[in-house]
Amino acid sequence: MSHRFDVVVVGAGIVGLGAAYAAVTRGQSVVVVDRGDEPSGASIRNFGHLCIGAQTGAAREYADASRPLWIRLAADAGFWLRESGTLVAARHDDELALLEAAGREGGIEMLDAADLERRSGVAPGSTIGGATIAPDLQTDPRTASAAIRAHLASLGVEFRLRTAVTGVATGRVDTTRGTIWAGTVVVAVNHDIDQLLPELAEHAQVVRCGLDMLRVRADLTAPLRAPLLTGWSLVRYGRFAALPESAAVRARLHRERPELAAIDLNQMYTQLPDGSLIVGDTHWRGASIAPFQQEDAAELLLAEFEAIFGVTPRPVERWQGIYASGPEDFLVAEPVTDVLVLTATTGIGMTTGLGLAELNLAPRLGARPNPIREGIPA
Repeated sequence: MSHRFDVVVVGAGIVGLGAAYAAVTRGQSVVVVDRGDEPSGASIRNFGHLCIGAQTGAAREYADASRPLWIRLAADAGFWLRESGTLVAARHDDELALLEAAGREGGIEMLDAADLERRSGVAPGSTIGGATIAPDLQTDPRTASAAIRAHLASLGVEFRLRTAVTGVATGRVDTTRGTIWAGTVVVAVNHDIDQLLPELAEHAQVVRCGLDMLRVRADLTAPLRAPLLTGWSLVRYGRFAALPESAAVRARLHRERPELAAIDLNQMYTQLPDGSLIVGDTHWRGASIAPFQQEDAAELLLAEFEAIFGVTPRPVERWQGIYASGPEDFLVAEPVTDVLVLTATTGIGMTTGLGLAELNLAPRLGARPNPIREGIPA
């Protein structure tokens, strides 16, 4: 099988879908090649949290560009998305101080403990206050990727699934079903970049990050109206981690809870439309990730849920996520002419992936013919 397309996208995760969207809406002929037949990677194994306001630098630029794209795609493709903002639970004075310092830039509103309890269902007395982060969104990762695929197909994007890519070069993509000729090739295979372009992956020090997550049911006192972060989250995300106030938070958390530091915890929660909650998450890094999940890590996640919400969660699913990890937040490279590699090398692919594709393809493909709509239609 051979054919020529203006843009060939390798990988049907959120970055690859973003690349296909950027191209097809500029009148390009597009094919997406993926070795799977259904979404199954990092783009569905996450919180569905589009954590825009906690980013800084290039991550914030890509996140800001992603936001209107998510809103438009939700309207056009018909999947669930809400302009939720993000809630942050502070459990210590140093966490409040960090939130207040970050809030000087705007986009953060401080909350007292009672207001946080009403908005999140956390147990009385489990926090001393918190904040909201304004621009953030939430979606259901299990339905969003499939809906975007279907929408792209309706726009004319061709999908060649159950097809492995064996090599890329200027003007061509070699696959297990033949060669595809291309104007531009976009490689968006996340952690599998080491399988397709091993020298590039090694040079960029890209490894895999494995994480443990759960979906639970619990009888909260109030619905969780937005994704909920904690102090463990603040010391991870750039906007907060870059501030001098974060050092005290990190030192105390590691001193008081070394067992949580050992699993590299990001203690956060989202609630899906069916009422169940996503709980996570741990982080383990290496060139390969063992498939065996440690039960004591899951027990720690569940215990922390009970400590903050005051109710016992009932697990209904457990899973392992894997995503690319590196010393930089992104790998953007052109190893050979007209072969563009786009990878989020930290755990913010859903937040930044659409914008990562849009902003890096726009200079090659030109202006988008249709304006992006702001706001979700009623």
